Formats: sequence, C-alpha cells, structure tokens
Amino acid sequence: MKVIMVMAVTPNGYIAKENDDTSWVTPEDWKRFKDITKKIGCIIIGRRTYEAVVAESQFPLPGRLNVVVTHEKMENKWGEDKVIFTNKSPKEILEMLKKKGFKKVCVAGGGINNSNFMKEGLIDEILIDVEPTIFGKGIKLFADADFNFKLKLLKAKKLSANEMQLHYKVVR
Repeated sequence: MKVIMVMAVTPNGYIAKENDDTSWVTPEDWKRFKDITKKIGCIIIGRRTYEAVVAESQFPLPGRLNVVVTHEKMENKWGEDKVIFTNKSPKEILEMLKKKGFKKVCVAGGGINNSNFMKEGLIDEILIDVEPTIFGKGIKLFADADFNFKLKLLKAKKLSANEMQLHYKVVR
C-alpha cells in the first residue's frame, strides 16, 4: 500500500498556528488538497485536525473514507462507510484499510499523526505545498520524535506567483 502525506506548510515548517488555525492556507491550496485526497480515496487525520475541520464545517470530506486517529471515544454520526474513529497503531490502520481494498491512502495531519506514521517508516511519499506565510509559533509538520529519513525530490512545481509544491519520495 502506498502512503502519501499531503500537507500545506509554511517555509519555516508549520502546518497550523498554535490554536489549530489554518486560515492562512489559500483557497486554491484547499481545492488541490481536496482533489488529491478524493483521487486517493482515503484520508487519515488526527483528532485535533478532525476538530479543526469539523469547526470549519468541512467534515467528513465527501467521496473518500475519513479515518480519525484518536484515543477518545467519539460519536460517529456519519456511518463507518464514510468515517472511522480508531485508536489503532499506524500499521494496524494500514492493515485494516488494505483489507477494505485501498491501494493508496493519504496521511494529512496533524504533526503528531504525521510523526507516528513517519517513525514507523510507513510514509512513502510527501507532497507539500509551501505557502507564502511565516509565523513564529504553531504546530510543526512533524511533532518531535525519534526518526531520521532521507528524501529524494521527485518534482518541484510552481503553483502560483508565491506557492511551490514539493513532491518527495522517502528513501529507505
């Protein structure tokens, strides 16, 4: 199974402000994100990302399975065909999704979730859109964890006058 991390990031490595605010991400980037994740068909997010998306009335993302990693008991009012809440490990989540027939999945935040998948060596590719914004405090692309991987740049694409998309393969 191919695991692709898809994120918008500031040049200094943040994916959200301290209060989970992602209002700095351009509407065009949100559209690209939605198009990519819909094409992949399955998105895996952490609880804080879930809460931020719910607050913006954008959950669940239609046309894909939304998997929320959480240790809290959550009410699923959408049904297991659209949303799965789980406290399984990243490997167990991928095994479950493989049994459901997925060949690709998207890991899309937050920093803790990204780190948990990365430190287990489960992320194959990283697709990041670098947004033209810098702030000093917030949620990093990867929460502090013990891992070290090399990346190979597959493609760099200018998205607009001020945005770049970087596509990396994780070297094993």
